[in-house]
Amino acid sequence: MTLKFIRHLIAIMILPVSAAVLVPIWIARQNIIEYSLPTNPQGVLFQAIGIIIFIVGLVLFSASLYLFATQGRGTLAPWDPPSKLVVRGPYRFVRNPMISGVLFVLLGEALLLESLPHVVWSAIFLAINLIYIPLLEEPQLELRFGEPYRRYRKGVPRFLPRLRPWEPEEQMRE
Repeated sequence: MTLKFIRHLIAIMILPVSAAVLVPIWIARQNIIEYSLPTNPQGVLFQAIGIIIFIVGLVLFSASLYLFATQGRGTLAPWDPPSKLVVRGPYRFVRNPMISGVLFVLLGEALLLESLPHVVWSAIFLAINLIYIPLLEEPQLELRFGEPYRRYRKGVPRFLPRLRPWEPEEQMRE
């Protein structure tokens, strides 16, 4: 195993695994929530939607993580961030696709388990990021990447995705 792989593995285990696996397991145990097959049409619908949202979240998170590793040359961890600004793939639609991906995973879990405590955890996770990202992460990105990040921030929304992808080449020519 290379040092780069180990850095990524540590960051993944500390951050998204804690938020999307360990905390949900703890919530389920504290509230005696277990997965069960649905017994009514509403349960089938919740679980079907939950599976779709969960898969979308995993794909979004994985694509974002891949771009951080290959193009950004860093990890998802604030203590080991990318050294290059990533503005491709899902980052052309939304500035925080990794957080969106984790949020989708959390909501998918809540629907699969039909669990209100898991919905509450999803809301807490979102609230934490609504505070953390603009107050701490974005100022650090602006310091690290300067004008290219300011143009990117101006063209791409934080959480609600654009309908059409942002074209960085057009913005760089202006």
